[in-house]
Amino acid sequence: MRRRELLLLVGGVMTTGRALPAQQKAMPVIGLLDAGPPDPPLSPFLAAFREGLSETGYIEGKTVAIEYRYAEGQYDRLPALAAELAARKVEEIVTPGGHTAALAAKSVTSTIPIVFSIGGDPVELGLVESFARPGGNITGVSILSGQLMPKRLELLMELVARVRVIVLLVNPKNANTKRVIRNMVEAARTKGLQLRVLKASTESEIEGAFADVVQLQADAIVVQGDPFFTGQSEQLVALAARQAVPAIYEWREIAAAGGLISYGTSLTAVYHQLGIYAGKILNGAKPADLPVQQPTTFQLVVNLKTAKAFGLTIPPSILARADEVIE
Repeated sequence: MRRRELLLLVGGVMTTGRALPAQQKAMPVIGLLDAGPPDPPLSPFLAAFREGLSETGYIEGKTVAIEYRYAEGQYDRLPALAAELAARKVEEIVTPGGHTAALAAKSVTSTIPIVFSIGGDPVELGLVESFARPGGNITGVSILSGQLMPKRLELLMELVARVRVIVLLVNPKNANTKRVIRNMVEAARTKGLQLRVLKASTESEIEGAFADVVQLQADAIVVQGDPFFTGQSEQLVALAARQAVPAIYEWREIAAAGGLISYGTSLTAVYHQLGIYAGKILNGAKPADLPVQQPTTFQLVVNLKTAKAFGLTIPPSILARADEVIE
């Protein structure tokens, strides 16, 4: 072989070698669709989600990219945001923002895998065929938060003496609200309590609802576990303190922010499971074959500092059962 031909051959091999990286498969992209406000960079929920992903071999920015879409409590924006992610041709859509986000994602695609966390029954909502065999392109975590309403009512009755009138604060835009109200109406009827339902889906409506709480002479408040309310935790805690009305919440994070008491599953555990499922799907698993997960443990969190400000003494029976006592 002549020297000129040899140089051309070597040059061709080197050129081909340099071109190979450009031909490698692009980094997979996950779309995250949330009904609530943007999570802060150091959010414990996103940290838990990323940890779940890492356990399946994916690290954000290195082996997987995540595109975030937040409706910031404006649930009517969710379908358009879901459509954006579908048009972006993401590998999957993760919806930690409850029923409305999951339904919005389902409405725009029947092929892109969807991993949800919701507060109700995914079979009843038409998201999956069954818990064990979801079918289709959707699976996730069902918290079944509505079923915990009677337990929260029991805790309030144990905590506050002579409870007669209870207010249930709900977001009418949440797809699970009707079920939550039904569960609460039945629980209040069983215990002989008067139940008043107040609705709010904006900051000003929350202010108005708490003004109504005073007029109704309510003894306590049960706050629905809702993405918008979670984002408004500071406002809820401040208004409850201003009106001196004991309130129970679903999430530990609101009790940690100054809420009196909370009872529900761990949100960080839910996000962790979402990360695991998202990673499994990237590795080839089909949503139809991944059972819908349900929590098996629940957290009871009590804020003693808030109780003292309310002039309440937490009964030993509650303190003994509490998973966390904030002092």
